[in-house]
Amino acid sequence: MKRFIYSDLLKWKFRPDRKPLILLGTRQVGKTYILKEFGKNEFKQMVYLNCHQNKFAETLFRDFSVERIITDLERFFETKIMPGETLVVFDEIQEVKDGLAVLKYFCEDMPLLHVAVAGSLLGISLKEDESYPVGKVNTLRMYPMSFNEYLLACGRDKLVELVNTLEWEAINAFNDVLIDYLRQYYFVGGMPEAVKSFTENNDATLVREIQHEILDAYMRDISKHTKHKAERIRQLWNSIPAQLARENKKFIFGAIKKGSRAADYEEAIQWLVDAGLVYKVERATAPIMPLKFYCDYSAFKLYFLDCGLLACLSEASPKDLLLGTNAFVSFKGAFTENYVLQQFKAATGDTPYYFSKDNSTMEVDFLYQSDGRVIPVEVKAEVNVKSKSLYNFVNVDFADEQLKALRISMKPFIDQGWMKNIPLFTAEAYFRNEQ
Repeated sequence: MKRFIYSDLLKWKFRPDRKPLILLGTRQVGKTYILKEFGKNEFKQMVYLNCHQNKFAETLFRDFSVERIITDLERFFETKIMPGETLVVFDEIQEVKDGLAVLKYFCEDMPLLHVAVAGSLLGISLKEDESYPVGKVNTLRMYPMSFNEYLLACGRDKLVELVNTLEWEAINAFNDVLIDYLRQYYFVGGMPEAVKSFTENNDATLVREIQHEILDAYMRDISKHTKHKAERIRQLWNSIPAQLARENKKFIFGAIKKGSRAADYEEAIQWLVDAGLVYKVERATAPIMPLKFYCDYSAFKLYFLDCGLLACLSEASPKDLLLGTNAFVSFKGAFTENYVLQQFKAATGDTPYYFSKDNSTMEVDFLYQSDGRVIPVEVKAEVNVKSKSLYNFVNVDFADEQLKALRISMKPFIDQGWMKNIPLFTAEAYFRNEQ
């Protein structure tokens, strides 16, 4: 399956200041697959070592002699490792002691050799007893498959080319087709195994089974790494769909369990964020750059890393999502907001903010910075849209900032001067185009 991160891997290969690469990401987003494809296509040979429960890997990094490590690899794989011709891949690097630390010495002692490691965000973030090779590595972050990557997996390469042009009149002609694929994506999501299963079998039951297996694997990770915190993390995790279904999606600790306080769950939230399982969107008190200066850390919203996993955990009916219109109206737009944030993360790697007033129900779904300005974003799940709050936000409350808003909805493109409206299925392409 085609992944856009491949072009970033190519840029890394040819960087004159290249360092060993750490490819980060949540479990099962496709890190191993893409590194193997990259090694197979772009190098004369690849040496791939999975460090998970591997006796050889456990002894490989017993010291930091890069020359000795390369010799051991050559003997183990019966091959000659050549700088410039060989890609050395260490997968599940977090599973072995000093696997990360040794990258510093690859950088210093053998800079011409291409070395790439893959690791889960969770495993690497929890390695408190091991020094991280700061300044000695390059890093890339991998996310679940975006909507355009899903289209590519469906064999719709030309459709992706069209969407990426942002030529609105031409795109309008394919509106119904793109809506059908978007409905599929809301159900399937972007986890590669689920995408592969659906594109090959067109079986919703199989997809849902895969999604349950992925969620179960995440729960096992929670138990493995957190033990005494596991129950609170599970409670928080299971509360997110209901939190997103609320009109005001600000996270409420009391909704997890009666009497719950922030202090009870702060570590659980940070664990889920560090693991890459949720995205934390914090409140900004004003749409002024830099937004971080105006961040209110006490107010935030939590979203899932993948809309398909959200649908699964929510027990949303596959029939409604695939065949009906409920995908775009259920849960008060929860799926739609989660989808837009997922595309934003895939396109930019950044996390936006949101805005709300203390003394009213007015809320702007997202705020992000682009090209030296702040862009307020309103997400609508339907064709019938009203933007009174957004209009007042731009033209009354913060008129001095001369903002131009973005609405993402089921309506075709329109530029109203103070606001642009783009179709939901072009969100990723639009965000990428602004970079």
